[in-house]
Amino acid sequence: MGVATSVPSTPSSARACVGFLGPPGTFTEEALLTQTDLAEAELVPLGSMSEVPRAVQAGDVALGFVPIENSIEGTVTETLDTLVFDTDLFIQREVVLGIRLNLLAPPGVAMEDVSRVVSYPVAAAQCRGFLARTLPGAEVVAANSTSEAARLIGAERPAATAAIGTSLAAKLYGLEVMATDIEDHPENETRFVLLARSGIPAPTGHDKTSIVCFQHTDRPGSLHGILSNFSARNINLTKLESRPTKRGLGKYCFIIDLEGHVDDEVVADCLHDLYAELLTVKFLGSYPAAGEHGAAIRRDAEAKWKAATEWIAALRSQVRRP
Repeated sequence: MGVATSVPSTPSSARACVGFLGPPGTFTEEALLTQTDLAEAELVPLGSMSEVPRAVQAGDVALGFVPIENSIEGTVTETLDTLVFDTDLFIQREVVLGIRLNLLAPPGVAMEDVSRVVSYPVAAAQCRGFLARTLPGAEVVAANSTSEAARLIGAERPAATAAIGTSLAAKLYGLEVMATDIEDHPENETRFVLLARSGIPAPTGHDKTSIVCFQHTDRPGSLHGILSNFSARNINLTKLESRPTKRGLGKYCFIIDLEGHVDDEVVADCLHDLYAELLTVKFLGSYPAAGEHGAAIRRDAEAKWKAATEWIAALRSQVRRP
């Protein structure tokens, strides 16, 4: 199972309450436990993905940990919409977890006896091939999460029933792992983010910034105008997505992830121009990026930008002033 994490820790995280998508045994908890400083905190399972950021906003927990993107299914819209429209939080770090799905069952259940599979619908969709080959006649029953599916069959011990879930859930709920790595795409990964009410982590040299750009008028070339601010500065975008603003048909905002930190001169200059142009730019955070891809590119772009700034400054210094 591949895990990519950021190195810097969150201040006081060992003493904080961290809310996460429960119940215990979810992939969210599994990813959370890879962060040694957060694993020592008080972990608080919550009932839904949107409940986690709302609990942080309300001050019920100090930090929140939620999935925001999956490499197969795309954006976790419940999380993203809550961050964009319903809360004012800052992303503190990201964690990428390789998703490994297993078929779980109470002790004594044989594969040939399984006629029903309980699963979170997204997880079941990611195992279509395995289910079609191995359990072609099995009924798939929806649960609120993979851990909830495991908890249900662990508590009720129904005959001929299995669940799709994590190895952590199997241990928690007294189940046996009947089959491992049953997902159709072994490169399946989920990106999680840590949320706080305030504070921007210090730049590391390998960072990511997330923003939301709102348009007050719909005009030709508006998206091109936004994107030109990044291309002119050689800032790489790692994600660009449009989301309805929920204020009428055809009204969209743009969610953008870019390489770099708001404390980087080139990024700060870009955000300055975007804000001046749009007036409404929501800042979701600058934080350590998972993995090392793009770090050298970002450093090179920053060096070129500084060289260009110094060149312009040198030219302007020669202007005769009245």
